[in-house]
Amino acid sequence: QVQLVESGGGLVQAGESLRLSCAASGFNLAYYSIGWFRQAPGKGREGVACIRVSSGSTFYPDSMKGRFTISGDKAKNTVFLQMTSLEPDDTAVYSCAAEEEWKLPRGSNCPGEVQVWGQGTLVTVSS
Repeated sequence: QVQLVESGGGLVQAGESLRLSCAASGFNLAYYSIGWFRQAPGKGREGVACIRVSSGSTFYPDSMKGRFTISGDKAKNTVFLQMTSLEPDDTAVYSCAAEEEWKLPRGSNCPGEVQVWGQGTLVTVSS
């Protein structure tokens, strides 16, 4: 069964850090681009970071640069999202998504036509 499973969410205080994991089963992440997205209560989904697992090339929206780091571990078939200096506005459900690299537009590191979504993990940051 092809699936992505996120873990690592939880309740933290402002200023603390969390590392989220996105583990793949049923397919090899080395051939995929993985994106982390988040959706806060009452808001739309926004991109956080993405990575071409084969090369390690990453992309961050300007609003996410500095506090979020995405990385991949091919041996564990897992992508991580390290989050530091968390703020209450970071409270959201964080989900990962995958698209095969060969389908990406030239120059893009991020999934566009997502093929697999995870179920999400909740991150709550208290003030």
